[in-house]
Amino acid sequence: MKSQITQTFQRHFEAEPLVVFAPGRINLIGEHTDYQEGFVFPAAIAQGIWVGIAKNNLAVCRAYSLDFEQEFCFELNSMSPKKGHWATYIMGMCTLLQQAGYPLVNFDLVIGGDIPVGAGLSSSAALSVSLGLALSELFSFPIQKKNLALYAQKSEQLFAGVNCGIMDPYASSFGKQGKAMLLDCRSLDHQDVPVNIEDYGLLLIHSKVSHSLASSAYNQRRAACEESVVILQQSYPEIRTLRDLAVSDLPTIKRLLPEALFPKAKHVITECDRVHQTAAALSSENLALVGSLLHASHQSLRDDFEVSCAELDFLAKQTEKAKAVLGARMMGGGFGGCLLSIVKQQESQVFKDQIQAAYEKTFQLTPEFIEVALGDGARKI
Repeated sequence: MKSQITQTFQRHFEAEPLVVFAPGRINLIGEHTDYQEGFVFPAAIAQGIWVGIAKNNLAVCRAYSLDFEQEFCFELNSMSPKKGHWATYIMGMCTLLQQAGYPLVNFDLVIGGDIPVGAGLSSSAALSVSLGLALSELFSFPIQKKNLALYAQKSEQLFAGVNCGIMDPYASSFGKQGKAMLLDCRSLDHQDVPVNIEDYGLLLIHSKVSHSLASSAYNQRRAACEESVVILQQSYPEIRTLRDLAVSDLPTIKRLLPEALFPKAKHVITECDRVHQTAAALSSENLALVGSLLHASHQSLRDDFEVSCAELDFLAKQTEKAKAVLGARMMGGGFGGCLLSIVKQQESQVFKDQIQAAYEKTFQLTPEFIEVALGDGARKI
């Protein structure tokens, strides 16, 4: 990919670029906890976004996308981000850096990547982080990794209209090969945890569906959590979010919350606990416990938080029957996307064949299988 970026840059802009890379991410466990300042357990992956960049001494910036085979020009002093357009992420990051006092001058840019489309691996965060790092390297800006992640998050929120959490750009910035990070979404501190799963591998099963419920349901679930906090603060005045409550508080919480709200709060509280249990289980190499925690996470997302769907539940049920699978759960916002599974590598192909046959028979859809390895975070290539 580096050579492809470089050759495209030379062909389009007749210059030699500086090249940087930022990875996508998976989240091992800790779903729908970030906006309650909870705990998540993401890891950077080998796939990601590459950026080639150089100053151009022109009156405009020129950006070329390999994926869209399209060039886009814009002026640094009069940018107008367009929702849904790939260049919006570029203009958003430029705007954020300028507002932070970093003096940009016009540049040329080529972007490309190998993140599967629609798989929930955070290609948008990888693009924002890679661009931020590219600008930082090109102009020698002293931007710390944490600030780079925060700029990327704010850019998506303000310019792409996505009310995203910090997890995606943080994982893209801080990832380490072979490790996941136990991330506190309140303090933005993290602990690197080695992911030694022996003869198992991480396999994503892409359901190839994306139900329209996702965005409205996300807002409803978020509102339910916030409403629960307001009610619970009358009895627990010290809490700021649901992450401040423990599993042992659940019997009391059940009495205090309306029947419609309790399951959503229960999910956030128990999922935060599962994040800590998973980190501890990996540290002690208790893989059986890791697998059971993933299954429990899916059950909670399905039954309590109600963000799964028939296709994901079918895939999860198939993995529970398979001896080759240690554990599995839906990953991401829900209502489609991927199931994350831990599969014995020697039996992986037989498992894929069985899943594909059963899924095609039931839904007339062919799933996509994406093998992922844990890689390093954003860096100059």
